[in-house]
Amino acid sequence: MLKRFLPKETSFFDFFESHIALTVEACENMIKLTGNTTDVALICSKIKEIETRGDRITHDCISALHRTFITPFDRNHIRRLISRLDDILDLIEEAATCIKLYEIKEIKPEMQAFALIALNASTAIADALKLLRNIRDPKAIVENCKYVSKLEQEGDFILHSAMARLFKEEKDPFTLIKWKEILELMEKVTDKCHDVTNTIESIVIEAS
Repeated sequence: MLKRFLPKETSFFDFFESHIALTVEACENMIKLTGNTTDVALICSKIKEIETRGDRITHDCISALHRTFITPFDRNHIRRLISRLDDILDLIEEAATCIKLYEIKEIKPEMQAFALIALNASTAIADALKLLRNIRDPKAIVENCKYVSKLEQEGDFILHSAMARLFKEEKDPFTLIKWKEILELMEKVTDKCHDVTNTIESIVIEAS
């Protein structure tokens, strides 16, 4: 009888999977951006539109959390997971906007490497989130998380190498400052991907 008066259970997994799908789409557009400086405005506009959709999903997820009595796992994990997913998308959009605003004409190879890492990490997170719906194979979830951790380490190496090369080879201080900001934003993307997998692993541990 009590169930009739409880709020309808929300599938928070739908929110997570929809959000990471947008992140994968944004990463695909970022890869296009790193290989095409003639359509920068169009691609950046697309990434901005994707980021706005992600914000709506985050808002809807948090609102649903406030209305839902029974959740599939700890409420703090739900809030943390959707917020960290949103952080990834925000940083990708910010990096794309910088490329547009700074009128970047030549893309550094490290930027292309970061875009690919972001895509691979987001795809691995998407796979982990699908498995999270029904934790029958926690090992597979953890393997995806470990892969993202490896990619995050690669991102650290790329940033350090890029900074060394920039300060050694770049003669224009303004160009150096612009690229330093953009590359640091992309490195933060990999950090946030790692943060997401840390949350996923915490959920798996509590469920086991």
